[in-house]
Amino acid sequence: MEKRTIDPWKWGEQTNSVQAVEVKNVSGTLYCSGQVAIDEHGIPSNADMRTQLIQTIQNLETLINESGYEMKNIVRLNVYTTSVQDFFTSCMDIYVPFINKHNIKQAATLLEVKGLFATLSVELEATVVK
Repeated sequence: MEKRTIDPWKWGEQTNSVQAVEVKNVSGTLYCSGQVAIDEHGIPSNADMRTQLIQTIQNLETLINESGYEMKNIVRLNVYTTSVQDFFTSCMDIYVPFINKHNIKQAATLLEVKGLFATLSVELEATVVK
């Protein structure tokens, strides 16, 4: 698999994503459903967004690893949250190290939504290649 990131604007260096990702010679693509803070028993978290993001990341890592893919090969990562403001003020110190830990260079969308399932406040949706 060959992966090339495209980010034509200088301001892009300040973001936690790139503007585009091109992949060639892919042997597989994994489209992950949105992952949220639901435990192994199917119980949604009622914790704050920061705590939910930690569980959500763990769930995403488990899904991708169990599927035989690698985190570094995430090419698209969408974030859905019930409050973009809360995400930026309480979660960036979790989200950015997660991206850096796995050397993820992804196209991304951050979207505020009216609501998520039950008491959930953040959801991650990924596309991974190999």
